[in-house]
Amino acid sequence: MTMSNSKLFMRRIRLSISHKEAGILVLKSVNEEYKLQVTANPFQIELQSTDGIVLSMNSNGLLYFEHLQPPPSDSKTTAENKEEAASDSSKETQEDLGLWQEKFGSFLDIKAHGPSSVGMDFSLHGFEHVYGIPQHTETLLLKNTSDGDAYRLYNLDIFGHKIHDKIGIYGSVPFLLAHKPNRTSGIFWLNSSETLVDISTKAVAEHVPSRSTAETAKQRVLPRTDVRWMSESGIIDAFLLMGPTAFDVFKQFAELTGTQALPPLFSLGYHQCRWNYEDEQDVKAVDAGFDEHDIPYDVIWLDIEHTDGKRYFTWDKKKFQNPKRMQELLRKKKRKLVVIVDPHIKVDPTYTLYSQGKDKGYFVKDRNGQDFEGICWPGSSCYLDFTNPEVRKWYADQFAFKTYKGSTNILFVWNDMNEPSVFRGAELTMQKDAVHYSSWEHREVHNLYGFYQQMATADGLIKRSLGKERPFVLTRSFFAGSQKYGAVWTGDNTAEWEYLKISIPMLLTISIAGISFCGADVGGFIGDPEPELLVRWYQAGAYQPFFRGHSNMESKRREPWLFGEKNTQIIREAIRERYVLLPYLYTLFYRAHTAAEPVMRPLWIEFPGKIDTFGVENEYMLGNALLVHPVTEREVRTVSVLLPGSEEIWYDFRKFKQVEAAGTLKIPVTLENIPVFQRGGTVIPLKTRAGKSTEWMIDISYELHVAPDTEGYAKGELYLDDGHSFQYLHEKQFLHQKFTFHKQVLSSSCTDEKGQYLPTCIVERVIILGLGQQPMSVATCLKDGKEKEVVFTYDTKTSVLTLEKLALNVGADWEIHIK
Repeated sequence: MTMSNSKLFMRRIRLSISHKEAGILVLKSVNEEYKLQVTANPFQIELQSTDGIVLSMNSNGLLYFEHLQPPPSDSKTTAENKEEAASDSSKETQEDLGLWQEKFGSFLDIKAHGPSSVGMDFSLHGFEHVYGIPQHTETLLLKNTSDGDAYRLYNLDIFGHKIHDKIGIYGSVPFLLAHKPNRTSGIFWLNSSETLVDISTKAVAEHVPSRSTAETAKQRVLPRTDVRWMSESGIIDAFLLMGPTAFDVFKQFAELTGTQALPPLFSLGYHQCRWNYEDEQDVKAVDAGFDEHDIPYDVIWLDIEHTDGKRYFTWDKKKFQNPKRMQELLRKKKRKLVVIVDPHIKVDPTYTLYSQGKDKGYFVKDRNGQDFEGICWPGSSCYLDFTNPEVRKWYADQFAFKTYKGSTNILFVWNDMNEPSVFRGAELTMQKDAVHYSSWEHREVHNLYGFYQQMATADGLIKRSLGKERPFVLTRSFFAGSQKYGAVWTGDNTAEWEYLKISIPMLLTISIAGISFCGADVGGFIGDPEPELLVRWYQAGAYQPFFRGHSNMESKRREPWLFGEKNTQIIREAIRERYVLLPYLYTLFYRAHTAAEPVMRPLWIEFPGKIDTFGVENEYMLGNALLVHPVTEREVRTVSVLLPGSEEIWYDFRKFKQVEAAGTLKIPVTLENIPVFQRGGTVIPLKTRAGKSTEWMIDISYELHVAPDTEGYAKGELYLDDGHSFQYLHEKQFLHQKFTFHKQVLSSSCTDEKGQYLPTCIVERVIILGLGQQPMSVATCLKDGKEKEVVFTYDTKTSVLTLEKLALNVGADWEIHIK
């Protein structure tokens, strides 16, 4: 029997019964801001605010759920059966319709419980802009599906996925956001089976609620977006997230699925990957190449060819004879290694992982109770059943240093092919009638498979350090909540300009669905990018959360120094910009971890009342302070950039000059960089220079970029900890400082007294933008009241004040007075 469940998430508002009669229940909040009406027949739920109806369920009467049932041949002949048969519901007719079995080429899907789909419609009143439900190679703003295909949520391995296609690809998050100028709402449809989402926006006449009995009820024409969710099986478990702001919705969603894990600092650096680095000498040469060309990087990656015949947790004995020695070389350089560990296990009785998994019954079964076998990289493979907690625990134990021979504590993990990918399978994935732990059919848990592998992997990396060190795990397949276990990327993209362009809305969509740690393969995985495209992709990736260069084994080598000195210089500068920006980026991840705020966010989240931002997908905000506009077309000399808000001030992030006016502006560009602007009212912490890797930069001093708003006010923050352990959580080993600029005084103060982290690093430089006139003097004032004159320079052309050689401890309270 299928069941249904729905929940309402608002700011913590208590609802009480205000009216009750046969078939109708009305609940109101204490301040009467919200009213919830539940009608029994026909079943409907309607949520109203003081401004009118916000959201209703089943307003189009499309609620349905199909009971689990035995096959017709197992049923006893009854009068009811005969009546069903008379109305064309015979076994043969049902089979013809694919209700009990369905063919996909040579594959037969046996539906043990018959048709078991569930569905529901939701109406969003006054909304015409909806977002979310990743993952698709599609626009940020979800499209009307009335005349075409519905959005599909079904995790699939699609090599070189097409652009502007609503087919599901590697990940699924059944979470949709709706936005209008005065409200953001969300719907979370918690179902892991194949799901279709139909979207229809239209204008409808609605009643305006009367504010007094004397007023006559009025009508107005408003947009309404109807969203219909249809899942192949499972239960109806729907959550209504009422905001009212986007940030409220993000927090409400995080209550259900968790916040982004705080990543180790190294993982925010640059990652160098390809399929495949050949052997230890190749790794050594690539590592040396970064130093030779003075380009920072943190992690080198090994794809499947590093293993012994695609047996995970092993090494090719000829190519990687001494993996520990290789890792020690990287450790001395203060760098890390990531290796691939896929979910399919080679069928080989001499392979310990296979033999143990088989003996323990840890593989997914076929419908006849035998281990499911499919073809993947090693050939014939079995698939670990990660839905089983016992399997996850056993799998986590495989990462122990004594078990995973040749691994060290600088080795981290990449889970790929975990949709799961099954070559020669229906749609290149596992058959839906395969059977998991507790007799779950694969059709019901399909979209959760990769989620559970990443969970087990992250747990394994934590366990091997006895709970002390943060893991880093990248996964290709994901679901709601994957943010708790690491990072995701957009999958097998192509080295073409259109894929660079579409990567921005794809990443924004993943970000607002709770997964902040996301990125796209820089340069495109498939094919060979022209040098200009590669340069532009590096410039974009440097200002996105996960920053990895990656390429296919058939692509030409593309280390950053292989495209001529000019391009090497530009790529070097883009990567260095990333490293200088790390204090700000790490602080944004702290906000994502503690407050569920997306690191990379669409403009409308920061400017919710500006309708001209609602469909913008070629630029984005990095946090609340930086607006980034990647260049995504060949040989352009100008780009149109929207700087939102007539009341806002914007500054060029590199030249520090105030932009003359907000609005849509033609900005000249060269190949050397992309447009980045700092928003007035913000303070951004940076490092004064880049180092060879993040670990080399611990003692490099800080600088602050202060960008006042129209009132001469600015604020920002800096979060610091050791960058790798859980000490910030268990021992309060963290520092959280806030910076405020007001009335010509810049102050630094502790925002969380619980923090015990005591850095020795200093703030060396402060750059204050848009200062109207040259000051007479500048002095620092410490807690003890001592003042010290500061050497400064003032640029009359740009109105920029630069304070040098400050030597102020980043963790101390101090003030800078400008007179």
